[in-house]
Amino acid sequence: MAVALAAVATTTRSILLRDVDHRITRLLAQETGEFTNFVDRGQDPETGKPFTEARRLLTVFLERQYSDPDEELLGVVGGRVIRQDRDIPTALPLHEDKDNLARVASDPGRSGTLERPQGDVRWSKVTIEPGGDGSPRGTFVVAFHADRERAGAEEVFRILLAISCVALLMTVCIGWAVAGRILAPVRLVRMTAAELTERDLTQRIPVRGRDDIAALAKTFNAMLDRLERAFGAQRQFVDDAGHELRTPITIVRGHLELMGEDPVEREQTVRLVTDELDRMSRIVEDLLLLAKAERPDFVSPEPVQLAELTADVYVKTRALGERAWQLEEVAEGTVQLDPQRVTQAMVQLAQNAVQHTVPGAPVRIGSRRLPTPHGHPHGHPGAAAREDGLIELYVADHGPGIAPEDAERVFERFRRGTARRGSRGSGAGLGLSIVKAIAEGHPGGRVELRHTEGGGATFVLLLPAGEPEPDEEDA
Repeated sequence: MAVALAAVATTTRSILLRDVDHRITRLLAQETGEFTNFVDRGQDPETGKPFTEARRLLTVFLERQYSDPDEELLGVVGGRVIRQDRDIPTALPLHEDKDNLARVASDPGRSGTLERPQGDVRWSKVTIEPGGDGSPRGTFVVAFHADRERAGAEEVFRILLAISCVALLMTVCIGWAVAGRILAPVRLVRMTAAELTERDLTQRIPVRGRDDIAALAKTFNAMLDRLERAFGAQRQFVDDAGHELRTPITIVRGHLELMGEDPVEREQTVRLVTDELDRMSRIVEDLLLLAKAERPDFVSPEPVQLAELTADVYVKTRALGERAWQLEEVAEGTVQLDPQRVTQAMVQLAQNAVQHTVPGAPVRIGSRRLPTPHGHPHGHPGAAAREDGLIELYVADHGPGIAPEDAERVFERFRRGTARRGSRGSGAGLGLSIVKAIAEGHPGGRVELRHTEGGGATFVLLLPAGEPEPDEEDA
């Protein structure tokens, strides 16, 4: 803006000085034209005839002229000066500057500029040739003192500069205040980022408006949400690992310290230690899997034939235990999901059913599409369809079931429910957490626990049947 204002002031000054020069040029041309016309057509008022003397002609002409305040009309005849009787507002009028006046009178040109320390003078002249009576030659000189005219232009230039400086100062102050308010969210982002530590990721930036700064704040808050979840998962992983591994480590250490030289005792100790180490290995693998669930590539959806996936799950689960396995219902069509992760979740649910039922107990596996409202005589999931575009894969058993107050807690890490459904399993309580992570890894997916008609528990994976819509929210 400073450059623009300076350019405006400088351009205005140039235009004003050019106008002054044009005005002076027009005035000089007008005065010399009028004098030339008077020479050609003027008559002496005393004789009524054309002028015969240059002195008389110049005297009569100057008496009749009303010149500009900065304009000086002179006649030079035989070295003598004829002028109007008035004051010229300049330090040194040309009629008093004899040397320069003589230079102008003798100059071969008809116009020019006289540069003097007291101020420049623009001049123009007309020479009167002597008549036949031998009278001396005369010269009509128009001199314009341009200092005051140019001083006016310079004064305007200075005023413009002063106004520009004030405008620039006001603009800087207003711009500073406005920019400060606009950039306040950016400073808030910086301050919030500076306050963030590994132990405190709760700071968020208030979002106001819908401009780019608000979008930046939303993006930063979303990044903080991801960081908080990542650090939370990391802390939970460390806490869970420390909590669950402490007991087997203590058992292993205690038995190794008390192990004697008796071969039978050593064999029992080695068997017990090996069993505890295997359990530790399973816990670590499950915890690592849950830690990976926070990654965006945890599931890799692809087109899958639902009927083929259901049949594969049924075949694999039959080897988990001597139960009355039933492939109860198979849905048709192609769905978009991660077959390996879904199979892992279904096998985990089947293993959970095996652990909490007796040999020969029925365990039903199936899949179905939603919505198609109808009931089911056996009480398996989907008594009524509630949502469009979802599929259900379920595992239903007739074990002891799960208490209503434990329905949500069983999906948490290291939670088995108060009744532990008969306490037949020896897992660490991570299986259902893995199932939940796999279900929610599919956008719009979730896992539900329902009551089986006749007693027992039914675990259901509800997954999107195809590519989720951009605005679809996790249930």
